[in-house]
Amino acid sequence: MVKKIAVLFGGRSGEHAVSLRSAAFIMDMIDRDRYQVIPVGITRQGQWLAGEDAWESLMEQRPGKCVPALISTDPSRPGLFLEEGGSWRYQPVDLVFPVLHGPYGEDGTVQGLLEMARLPYVGSGVLGSSVSMDKAVMKALFIQNGLPVGPFLQICRWEWEERRQECTEKILSRLKLPCFVKPANLGSSVGISRVDQEEGLAPAIQEAFLYDEKILVEALIRGREIECSVLGNEKPEASLPGEIIPCNQFYDYRAKYLDDRSQLIIPAQLDRELVERVQELAIKAFQAVNASGLARVDFFVEPETGSVVLNEINTMPGFTSISMFPKLWEASGVSARELVNRLIELGLERFRRRQQLRTEAPE
Repeated sequence: MVKKIAVLFGGRSGEHAVSLRSAAFIMDMIDRDRYQVIPVGITRQGQWLAGEDAWESLMEQRPGKCVPALISTDPSRPGLFLEEGGSWRYQPVDLVFPVLHGPYGEDGTVQGLLEMARLPYVGSGVLGSSVSMDKAVMKALFIQNGLPVGPFLQICRWEWEERRQECTEKILSRLKLPCFVKPANLGSSVGISRVDQEEGLAPAIQEAFLYDEKILVEALIRGREIECSVLGNEKPEASLPGEIIPCNQFYDYRAKYLDDRSQLIIPAQLDRELVERVQELAIKAFQAVNASGLARVDFFVEPETGSVVLNEINTMPGFTSISMFPKLWEASGVSARELVNRLIELGLERFRRRQQLRTEAPE
């Protein structure tokens, strides 16, 4: 029997456009002999739209042949309700593939909705999604698990507004310059600035606060940018690592998605011990945040010492034709089509396992 897969994309975050590109690639890779795809787009304003034209409607910002959609809140009828002709029609769904990057999608919010609706879904659960999106909490968990993390500071908006001079002095004394300023809850390098001079610090902080109430300031680590993909649930596996040589000072949004001059070296030219070290740390990072299904873990490898520093984990990494996550698995022997099918199977497997848990108190 063909299973119905709702592919969820768009969303209210600053990564809306990246989500559309990832979703297009995933929908192309889904095995249509095994799965029926139901495209479901979330507009920048938060409206849910379903139908074959949902992707085009969001991509081109125009109306199309799609209809408003709602998640069914009846656990006995998992799926969607679609508005057609003034009434709502029930559409059963077997699994949701939430291809949402950033807040309101990758941060546990949608995952919580799907848990309440008893709908299986691809990727990490509420906890793994939320703590991985908040880079300050993520790094705290890494440190607690003995994983190597670079120096950083967390600053909340109220601290900056009330203690600006104190925050500035703390950054300059503890981290030095250059440093990086970024929103705590975002991805795709949106809102990130490199600061080389003191006069650039305040504008960079103000830029980051446009996207979040909490920001991170991280020390510059001079090293090779290495990424590793992880796949699995209880027994995750790591791909071969890859290296990024950005065309800009760092791998910002433009270097990732708008400029094709950045180089992706797959697999990375690392000796065998370093490859194994990166893979080991990638799996430990995945487990430290209670991730499931998939993730991409980012590192710096210092060229002189060969030491590995863990930067961050992304629980719904970019999934376009040029993204590292599918490319690393392709180099490791898993095609994009097989990868997408395995992610669907992992989502169903996790759902079946969780359904065996008791939800009522013993009598």
